[in-house]
Amino acid sequence: MIYKKAILPKGFKASALACGLKKSGKLDLALFYSAASAKAACLFTANIIQAAPLKVTKKYLKNNKAFRAVIANSGNANCFTGKAGLKDAQGMSALTAKELGIKKEAVLVASTGIIGRRLKLDKIKKAMPALVKSLSPNGIAKAKRAIMTTDTFAKEITVKFNSAGKTITICGIAKGAGMIAPNLATLLCFIFTDADITQGALKQALKIAADDSFNCITVDGCMSTNDMAMLLANGAAGNSLIDTDRNFGAFSKALNTVCLELAKMVVKDAEGATKFIQIRVENAKTGKEAKQVALSIANSSLFKTAMFASSKNILGRTVAAAGASGVDIKEEDLKISSSPLKKKEVNINVSLKRGKSSATVYTSDLSYEYVKINAEYN
Repeated sequence: MIYKKAILPKGFKASALACGLKKSGKLDLALFYSAASAKAACLFTANIIQAAPLKVTKKYLKNNKAFRAVIANSGNANCFTGKAGLKDAQGMSALTAKELGIKKEAVLVASTGIIGRRLKLDKIKKAMPALVKSLSPNGIAKAKRAIMTTDTFAKEITVKFNSAGKTITICGIAKGAGMIAPNLATLLCFIFTDADITQGALKQALKIAADDSFNCITVDGCMSTNDMAMLLANGAAGNSLIDTDRNFGAFSKALNTVCLELAKMVVKDAEGATKFIQIRVENAKTGKEAKQVALSIANSSLFKTAMFASSKNILGRTVAAAGASGVDIKEEDLKISSSPLKKKEVNINVSLKRGKSSATVYTSDLSYEYVKINAEYN
């Protein structure tokens, strides 16, 4: 069953409040908690410059295998802040751990917002008692909004499925609207499941799901410094252990659904966007080649602005972008078709006549509003 809302799995709680990191006074601090120790799998931005929370989370993942909580803030990226930023990120986990009565290494950290500003840790410290006290299974309703920046709506979905007589739940929330490109940019995604699953299977399932979802979306081709997708599994469902060769298919399929739906929501909420665009490239030699052509088209500013105008010149823009992809396409083999351009959802189909592989990428148009939003973001 698919639910278009966030329903936390067994054993998980969440909470959120406004601690003052955002000048607007909106929710800006979220906490996710598991009553039992959970396994974790994470994917991070490919940007060489990475924010302090990513460095701290990576360290904890390397040295620890059991996790109990995730603390996340919006309004401040805690990036390009040097050693002080690292100390602040560690402070976030330490403050959370102290209030929960657990080890700081069991608390993963995430941040999003303005780059280059010191995080006001005193505000987080002051808010921590109330944040922990308000933890509840229904707290996800606030937490999903506390991670938002330029988003206009919360991204959320839950999938429930049966495994050997036990119901397993996978719940996902995400933020992202601008600086979106493959390799997780600018995206924070938190996924929770009560499945009992091995560490290896958890990592493999997340990688498979991300390759066909978060790594197939682009809004502006820009890559941020704070992006991560995080999957926690606490085993509370009591199902038979899932491994890569046992009961893996159903779990992987459900996780794929969660990630793809969240990824599509990110594109549909793209900054200033008026259209959701699906670009499918077929008859390529390999899937990698097909994605390369699709992304070349999706990241073309000329293609995206022509799409915003529903311009008849979209054919020319598509041809030019495909030819600039680096794939050896022959003009006589290139076939392009599209659904009506004036619709809010547009499908572009490209055939290369080079093989049997295909790939689908999701993107948006580029409007006046996109420029306005990013010109005023400070």
